[in-house]
Amino acid sequence: MQEVAVYWLIYRLTNSALMLGLVSFADQIPAFFITPLAGVLADRWNRHRILVITQTVAMVQAFVMAALTLSGKITVWQVVVLSVFLGIVDAFEVPTRQSFVPEMVERREDLPNAIALNSFMVNSGRLLGPALAGLWIALAGEGICFLANGISFCAVVVALLAMKVKPHHPQVQRRDVFKELKDGFAYVFGFPPVRAILGLVALASVMGRPYMVLAPVFVREILREGPEALGFLMGSAGAGALIGATFLASRRSVRGLGRVIAIASALFGAGLVAISFSRTLVLSMTFMVLIGFGMMVQLVASNTFLQTIAEDDKRGRMMSFYTMAFMGMVPFGSFWAGWMGHWIGVTGTLFIGGIVCLGGALLFAKQLPHFRKHVRPLYVRLGILPEVR
Repeated sequence: MQEVAVYWLIYRLTNSALMLGLVSFADQIPAFFITPLAGVLADRWNRHRILVITQTVAMVQAFVMAALTLSGKITVWQVVVLSVFLGIVDAFEVPTRQSFVPEMVERREDLPNAIALNSFMVNSGRLLGPALAGLWIALAGEGICFLANGISFCAVVVALLAMKVKPHHPQVQRRDVFKELKDGFAYVFGFPPVRAILGLVALASVMGRPYMVLAPVFVREILREGPEALGFLMGSAGAGALIGATFLASRRSVRGLGRVIAIASALFGAGLVAISFSRTLVLSMTFMVLIGFGMMVQLVASNTFLQTIAEDDKRGRMMSFYTMAFMGMVPFGSFWAGWMGHWIGVTGTLFIGGIVCLGGALLFAKQLPHFRKHVRPLYVRLGILPEVR
């Protein structure tokens, strides 16, 4: 809800696709610089405690946004500053939350389903939130969305405090932070399949995911609709993501995830190309379901693979580089999309982004036979595949 409200607020105040890109850049750029360090800290510190702190701080940010907007005193630069602040919080929260999921799962073989179910819950909110945001913006303005978001964090903090999980024992032998960061980099990027998956996620984040930034422009200038349509459009993407998360939650094994990632990435790109030609709300909602499905399956399948193979003492760093790929690269895409949207229009920007995502999916698919040679011995060691004697 807050994401939709921020984008609509900025476009209402400025009527500028470039400013939409700038605000999204401000929100996401901390992830690019901070998440690697956050991964080291997630491996060192108590992850549960970090989550309680970050969720509390995010709640305060939402209430400040609500107070400024409801009072009518909100300015563009206040939104930029508050977006940077929330981006810093998210840079610590996201890799910590991702690496915390296995602590809630007793059996490693249940981890893929747990990650998919976690995404199912998140995208249940993504299905309902944008639709509510569009309706509430039309009735009462953006401030009510920020207020509701702030109140919702109370339930999150209470749920975290109620959890009883096995205590996380951080590293006893602590070395220099930058040495651990270097070791994490070598661990993550020294394995070709991991390197390729992170590259594909980063490509989609730069060229594909900025469709969310351009959505208000697309709704107002191409579809000639209001905030309710924006809510329905983003809700359709949430519905597709929910279907994708349900599909992955039903899978019994991580085997075959490489092929799933390639197909999902191609569907994501195809959806972006298709929506660039759409001029009606119903047709656009249909393509948004495809976009949401492809994006979510790609992200969750990639997350599942990385979480499955990660060593426990390096999980935080593994997930920090994943976060950098799917969040840290978004600001560059948002800035690019805002600039391109300003010069060639929103539909041309969506078309180019979709074509590039399709190309990346095809290149990844061509490398799958090579990747299997690297992955098979690892799966045998983890007990996912039987050992052949």
